[in-house]
Amino acid sequence: MKRFYHRVDIVQAAAGHEVALDGRLVKTSAKHALVVPNAALAAAIAAEWDAQQIEIRPAEMPLTRLASTAIDRVTPQRDAIVQQVADYAGTDLVCYHAAQPPRLVARQHEAWQPLVDWAVRRYDAPLEITAGVVPITQPAASLRAFAAAVAEQDNFALAALHLLTGACGSLVIALALIEGRLDAAEAYAASQLDESFQIENWGEDQEQAQRRQALADDISAAARFLTLLRGSTGG
Repeated sequence: MKRFYHRVDIVQAAAGHEVALDGRLVKTSAKHALVVPNAALAAAIAAEWDAQQIEIRPAEMPLTRLASTAIDRVTPQRDAIVQQVADYAGTDLVCYHAAQPPRLVARQHEAWQPLVDWAVRRYDAPLEITAGVVPITQPAASLRAFAAAVAEQDNFALAALHLLTGACGSLVIALALIEGRLDAAEAYAASQLDESFQIENWGEDQEQAQRRQALADDISAAARFLTLLRGSTGG
């Protein structure tokens, strides 16, 4: 789609803030009003629209996409999204360690064990750790605690958490980012630890590099979205 507007503005609304293109309010993909909770997030979304040149490229507007997801998908399907996200705790990446080689085992323990320990302190949710890929059953009380932590998020934060858990393959890593235990770069490194180790030994092809960059971009976008959601222009 070609850029059809000249001016981008922020408009205060009863429920938050909206973005206007030449006075016309931006809508979500499902044609709902794109109302976000605060001016900081609205300003960042407006900047995405203003940065578009001749063509409008949705892929270059991750904050707009996340806000639309919160409104179009999370709001009407909240219970299902909470369940999808909470289910990651049952097979969380940080619980499945390698048996060999020793360097990878050590690297996983160094990166992941502190996160498992943090989850115990933060949510009273101990997790079982195994070596290998055979599924293990996690304590029911821990799964309930993680589900409660997910359900505490508002719809906008839940949209970001949903993206993060999918990109990281780990609810523990995603919650650690939301809680400030990890930043975006650290979350990406923890979630990509195994693959990064293999790349060190065998190299990386172009398709793999593109996929990993897309995951890094998703994690970074979700982290920035959360920072803005809390009312800061940083991140």
